[in-house]
Amino acid sequence: MKSIKAFAVIALFFAVNTLSSQSVTDKWPAIKTFHEVMSRSFHPAEEGNLAPLKNFSETLMNKAQELTKSEIPAEFKTKAMLNSIDRLQRKTVEVHKLVLSQGSDTDLTKAITEAHDIFHEIVGLCSGEKH
Repeated sequence: MKSIKAFAVIALFFAVNTLSSQSVTDKWPAIKTFHEVMSRSFHPAEEGNLAPLKNFSETLMNKAQELTKSEIPAEFKTKAMLNSIDRLQRKTVEVHKLVLSQGSDTDLTKAITEAHDIFHEIVGLCSGEKH
């Protein structure tokens, strides 16, 4: 019986998080678009495959720029959010410059990981997490 209750609590937790995430992307389509490109770029890179990142670095930079210009829903538009978006945009520029200059795989992996961390900071700010 305890395992059924534990499962129900875990299922509820994931359902609430999924609904919260869906509402963020519904309210702020630019964050969803950015996430799609970040996902295609970052996840292969964390496994050592930098080819997708090298192919999508310009797109990633452009989507971050679009994010900075997008209409941020009022409930997310805080000083912390604006700061994080600005940092994300600058970091994606750095990533793209590293790709263009054929920077080392180590430097490129570090930069995309930092950009990914900033993106997660933004998502956390949307859900009310403190950063």
